[in-house]
Amino acid sequence: MAAPKCTDEEFIALWQRHGSATRVAKVLGIGTRPVQTRRAALQRRYGIVLTCADSRSPYKVAVPENKIRAQIDFPDGAFVVFSDAHYWPGYVTTAHRALVKLIPQIKPRLIVANGDLLDSATNNRHDRICWQNGPTVKQELEEVATRLADIKKASRGHCDQFIWTRGNHDANFDTRLANEVPQYEGVPGMSLQDHFPEWRMCISLMLNNNVMIKHRWANGVHAVYNNTVKSGVSIFTGHLHSLKVTPWSDYNGTRYGVDTGTLADPDGPQFTYVEDNPVNWRSGFAVGTMEDGVLMPPELCQVLEEGKVFFRGKVFEV
Repeated sequence: MAAPKCTDEEFIALWQRHGSATRVAKVLGIGTRPVQTRRAALQRRYGIVLTCADSRSPYKVAVPENKIRAQIDFPDGAFVVFSDAHYWPGYVTTAHRALVKLIPQIKPRLIVANGDLLDSATNNRHDRICWQNGPTVKQELEEVATRLADIKKASRGHCDQFIWTRGNHDANFDTRLANEVPQYEGVPGMSLQDHFPEWRMCISLMLNNNVMIKHRWANGVHAVYNNTVKSGVSIFTGHLHSLKVTPWSDYNGTRYGVDTGTLADPDGPQFTYVEDNPVNWRSGFAVGTMEDGVLMPPELCQVLEEGKVFFRGKVFEV
């Protein structure tokens, strides 16, 4: 049966009455995804806020007290996962610019920063390389805050949730302080979360009990394959910077392993330690789409060269 027609004014009135995509979708006889899409469009068009009054919103994130595995019911819509930005002061990469440019086109309901936004150039266990200078912790924090502000600005009007799944480089901030000055535990500013209150931090994020997002698991050239086969669910990981999708099909259907690549430039100053050796890294990010709680084939945005990326069959200049 065809969905009933609904003017903007009627849709706004329906939303204000019900405050829920599920309830409005039921009234109109359509899915929740087109309802959420239209809600976001009307908010932008008229400069209004259509508040979600339903505490059972399908996009509500539950983060446990231990900050390990967060969970979200995410039945429909797009989400973006980027990782390994290793943000470096004063250096905005092609991949970051592409992310900011394409977010309004993708219209994600969820954005996940999948670890290693900080490089921790001067705050890690590794020795300094020759006389190389790196940014201070303060400079890195300021750069990350600026770049995340870019992302939130581009997401305005359609993104509900911003999650940061910690990476090993991110963990250096809290770990160093916990080991060196444990008596300062709980003092504001001594935890990375204190500096980025708008991003909810955890170790991993599970969507619909069938898609896991976390910074790392297996290592090596077959890591994405091993993650997919052994986890039993679709899984998005970073850490290895390789940007690729590996599907796996069995009696349970098809699931996907996704390496979310790096938002950094593989030839950037963060990676002097590779000693000019070739690396199997690619710059870009990943996009997932849920339909009725099931992950569709994931998409990649890949940097081709400085200022150019490839996404959804097109080359974009950024």
